[in-house]
Amino acid sequence: MRRSRLRHLGLAGLLVLGSLTAVGTLPASAAEAPSSSPSTSPSSSSSEQPASAGLLDALQRDFGLTRAEAEDRLAAERDATGIEPAARRAAGKAYGGSWFDADAGRLTVAVTSDAAPSTLRAVRATGAQVRTVEHSAQRLDAAKTRVDRLDAPAGISGWHVDQAANRVVVDVVDGERADNDVRRFVNQAREAGPVTVRTVASAPRTFAAGTVGGDPYYTGNVRCSIGFSVHGGFVTAGHCGRAGAAVSGWDRSHIGTFQGSSFPDNDYAWVSVGSGWWTVPVVLGWGTVSDQLVRGSNVAPVGASICRSGSTTHWHCGTVLAHNQTVNYSDGSVVHQLTKTSVCAEGGDSGGSFISGDQAQGVTSGGWGNCSSGGETWFQPVNEILNRYGLALHTA
Repeated sequence: MRRSRLRHLGLAGLLVLGSLTAVGTLPASAAEAPSSSPSTSPSSSSSEQPASAGLLDALQRDFGLTRAEAEDRLAAERDATGIEPAARRAAGKAYGGSWFDADAGRLTVAVTSDAAPSTLRAVRATGAQVRTVEHSAQRLDAAKTRVDRLDAPAGISGWHVDQAANRVVVDVVDGERADNDVRRFVNQAREAGPVTVRTVASAPRTFAAGTVGGDPYYTGNVRCSIGFSVHGGFVTAGHCGRAGAAVSGWDRSHIGTFQGSSFPDNDYAWVSVGSGWWTVPVVLGWGTVSDQLVRGSNVAPVGASICRSGSTTHWHCGTVLAHNQTVNYSDGSVVHQLTKTSVCAEGGDSGGSFISGDQAQGVTSGGWGNCSSGGETWFQPVNEILNRYGLALHTA
């Protein structure tokens, strides 16, 4: 049981009880507005804290790295995340996207072929490597926005800007490419701009679940996972509950109430916390890694490693595959601005934490596959949730 496991974590009583609210298992979407005005910038800068032994073990397991390789990768990802804003500014209108190149251990910035030599020098001066591409990020984003206006059939699982490919990628479920509605959608999408088509194994679904044992948070008979503590409550997935719904914790005691929720179009929510529960800046490691402190919400670039904590499959890691993807779930719900990852998840993991190093990234929305055979999972970025509801992330 979780209570006996928590007694062996070696944390102070406050941290133990707080971790229940930080990483429990229920959806939510807006918390009490902080006294200061919301900001679009991350809540704190990247930390120089050394990686925990458990996190390094998880990266070794999920990426097939040695301990030294895992340490080097995390350090390189911190550097890439830190220089990305400056590199983007240096590229200006010629900016075509950016991603972390794991082989080179550096941030790669795409710059259009018409960029001046001085622009290329300015980007390289930030420490990034440069790749010349045909299309700017602005053009790709505009093409994706046009695709967003189309009515997607069930055989289309989603679409996103692939910065490395310099294209908008439309994902078609395996076996559905010949479907008339799919063909019509693909043809219309290609008219929107530089679009390519990729086949994926399965249609994504959300990861809510019926009431089961483990480490849940509940609304009615639905179990989901807590994302991140904010001042006044926690954030989670919107499909797990609607505004006004009551929330109970892993021990079935009352936690609070959904104060805001959005699904579909978005997939986020926040839950107010009270009744003897409180929040701390912790993500549960489930014994796979030590519980992780949250120190900010700087956005990890495409290609960076990322890990997820959820109430069903606990702790798993993978890679950021794409930002700003539109996903067409199998029930017909379309959600925008999700981040795609190679991390697995299963029912009940919805709303759970995605974290890169000590930086909060987002809350689990849905995906396909499972943690036995693998799959892909999407999350709603946490900074969007904070800004939407005027919340302040609880950080260490």
